[in-house]
Formats: sequence, C-alpha cells, structure tokens
Amino acid sequence: MLKRSLYYTILPQLEHKNAIVITGMRQVGKTTLMKQLSLAWKGKYTWFDFDNPLDTLLFENKDYNAIYEELKRVVKAEKDERFLVCIDEIQNFPEITKIIKYLIDHYHVKFIVTGSSNYYLRNLFPESLSGRKFLFVLNPLNYREFLHFNGLLPEDQLHCSFNEALKNYSDYKIIQQSKLYNEYMEFGGFPEVALTKDYDTKNLILKNIFASFFEKDIKTFNELKDVKELRDLILLLGPRNGNILDVTRLASELGINRVKTYNYLEFLEGTFFIRLIPKYTQSIERSIAGGKKIYFSDSGILNLVTKTSPGQLLETTVANQLVNHGTLAFYNKRNTAEIDFILNNEIALEVKQKAIEPDLNKLKKLAQSLKIEQYYIISNTKVELDRVVYPWYS
Repeated sequence: MLKRSLYYTILPQLEHKNAIVITGMRQVGKTTLMKQLSLAWKGKYTWFDFDNPLDTLLFENKDYNAIYEELKRVVKAEKDERFLVCIDEIQNFPEITKIIKYLIDHYHVKFIVTGSSNYYLRNLFPESLSGRKFLFVLNPLNYREFLHFNGLLPEDQLHCSFNEALKNYSDYKIIQQSKLYNEYMEFGGFPEVALTKDYDTKNLILKNIFASFFEKDIKTFNELKDVKELRDLILLLGPRNGNILDVTRLASELGINRVKTYNYLEFLEGTFFIRLIPKYTQSIERSIAGGKKIYFSDSGILNLVTKTSPGQLLETTVANQLVNHGTLAFYNKRNTAEIDFILNNEIALEVKQKAIEPDLNKLKKLAQSLKIEQYYIISNTKVELDRVVYPWYS
C-alpha cells in the first residue's frame, strides 16, 4: 500500500488520547490510510465499516459500558489494556460520536474514524467532543505523491514544507519535461486514476467517482430534494472555475433563489467537490461565498464536467497542490490588479503558462504594497528569471 504524505503527519498522534478523524472526497484513499495507521498501532485493534449495517449492531446498545466490554472481548484485550477501534464511514451512524466521547473519557480507547464529508462531520461531532479529536483532510494526490505512485519519487521525500519544496524542486524537475505533469493536470489526483495507465480507463474511473458522489453523498443529505438542480449548478460552475462567483447571476440562471444557491455551494464545498477561495484582506471582514473564487477540487473531475483552457487547468492544478501547504486567498484590487494566490498570508503567487519579466515586476509591486516579502511566479515553462518556480515543486 503506497503511503500518502498525510500518513506521516498523523503518525505521531497515534499515542495521543484524541480520536483521529480523517475526512475528504470519496475514493481519495481514506480507508487505505486508516489501514496503514492501524498497522502502525503498537497493540490490538478492531475494524468496523459502517457502510455495512451489521457493523453498527455492536454500537446500538444503550449501555456504553456494555459496548466497551464487547469491544474488549472482540480484540481479546487484557484488563485495562488500551486498544484501537477503526471505523469507516461514520456519517452512516451519527450516534457513534457520543459513544466515542464516553469510551475516550472512561476507558482511554483510541479511535481512528473516516467520513466522506466535512459537511456532515461538522454536525456529527458536537461541542462535547471539543478537545477530544484531531481532524485531518485527505485531498487527492499532490504532484509529489503522484510521482511516488508512479515509482519516480522515494517515500522519504513525500513529506516536506512549501519552502523546502521550493529549494529542492531541481532534483526532479526533469520529470516535468516528459508528459507526466500534463497527465497529472488532465486526469487529476485520485489514487486509482493515477495508478491506471490506460487513458480510456482513467476516464471511466472518473465517471464512476462522479456517479458515486451523486449516489452516496447526496443520499446522506436529506434536505437535498432536487438532484437535477445540483447537477445543473455543477455544470454552470465548470466554466466559472477560477473566477469570482456572482451568486445572484448564478441563482438567476438556475431559476432558484440566492439562499438555495448558497446552500448548494456550501454542500459542494463541504463534500470537498469544490474549493471556495476567499479574498485576501488585511482587516477582519466577513467573507461570503459570493466574494470567493471557485476551483474544482480535482482537475480530472473538472475536465469531465467542462472543457477548460490550459491556463485555467494549470491554475486549478496549482490551487489543489497549494492547499496542502496551508490556507489560500486571492487578492483583487477593484478588478484592476490581482494576485492569483496568497499562501498563509505571507507568500504571493501568480500562475502563468510562461513567465515574463513584466509579470514579475507587476507581482513585486503588488506584493510590496501588501507588505508581503515572499513572492514567486509559478511558470509552466522553464525561463531564466529570478523568483520563478515551477508547478511540479509540491
């Protein structure tokens, strides 16, 4: 089982009392990651899949002490021996959160759980679990992981910070001269897609992932009655990818009100289907969906939904790589000047197919006006300029 960078982030937390919660889009590898972590656990463990109704039976007992005793019997634990419980797809049994809290507090049971949507997990975990969970988001593969899955980057080079990646990208930039980065942009970062060599099969897998989103995530959201409206919204969002959302116009084209449109956008973001990137501001302001830029969370899904320009495809791919390094915003000065991305409020980044010196001068001026010292052009073509990096760094 090929490892993801997030594995090394979570690994040190295995001994901590808190439950480990792994969320993200469907089929990004959450179950595999949980299996790898369970194998790293130094002790006894057991496994439940809440997609299977039989696996919830043990937890339906109203007596939480009896649940503990049954779990202890299942794992064959000795008296007071700490053990691990892994649960896949917890959104299918919301009552589990109260049980997790009780068993952590009274018996120090360790939990690793997965769920396919932050939209549900926000409500599944009440405030009573505050301080009792570590929440991690598993995204589709970044390019570093994509190289690893293709046997071109060793496992020990998976995990690095943004600045470390910038310093070390020269070690493997020759790989970009092949078709691999273009393939990564076209088909995205779902693990099964990355491991499949045949392009037609890649497209079939992407279609299945898209269908799974409708079959499973939408069914869990009981308030969503009109699947056709959501489908039409996704089709309208495709051409808007990389642009600032005009929710009023979007609602008008859909023939629904703005409140309903906002709810759909919240759902799509909460299920990790899209990313809504806020405007960069140096003051504390309330940020709403209408003031945000939209990006599909996987470039393969974007290409499935709509035809997009090479520039927008590159920008989307870069956005999906950058989220693994922290928080993203964009800068827009009354539609007269813009910076594509500002990472962690301290690094300004502009994405270009081929960087030229005027691009760099413009970025420098804007970054300095915002008192941002670090700034780079991300160029998809090799050029001889300072402050230029390449999208295959992360």
